[in-house]
Amino acid sequence: MLISHDDEKAWERAGEVAWKAAIQEAVELTHRLDAKGQYIAAAPLHASSMGACVRVRNGQPSVTDGPFTETHEVIGGFYLIDVADQAEAIRIAQQHPGARLGVVEVREVMELEGLPKSRL
Repeated sequence: MLISHDDEKAWERAGEVAWKAAIQEAVELTHRLDAKGQYIAAAPLHASSMGACVRVRNGQPSVTDGPFTETHEVIGGFYLIDVADQAEAIRIAQQHPGARLGVVEVREVMELEGLPKSRL
């Protein structure tokens, strides 16, 4: 999985034209991956200010607005890909426009027995 950690303020400073160009570039990347049979799913996320965090401590739920912590980078989206190894995933992550203003984290998805069948 490629997890895009975006600096939302950096994208705001870059402007709408840069943002739209990055989105188009990311879409084009999904099509290249799909053509190679490596694409499973991908999606950007809305701004962190539109999210909520849910915690349960000592049996008591708490809901707060926004990202989990005060940070410059928030999770901006993901790509679920099927590649041979981490090195290939890293090469793909280097092509993601989010890597230029943030970070694209590469993590292997852990498979667990007993989970419902994926709808992907």
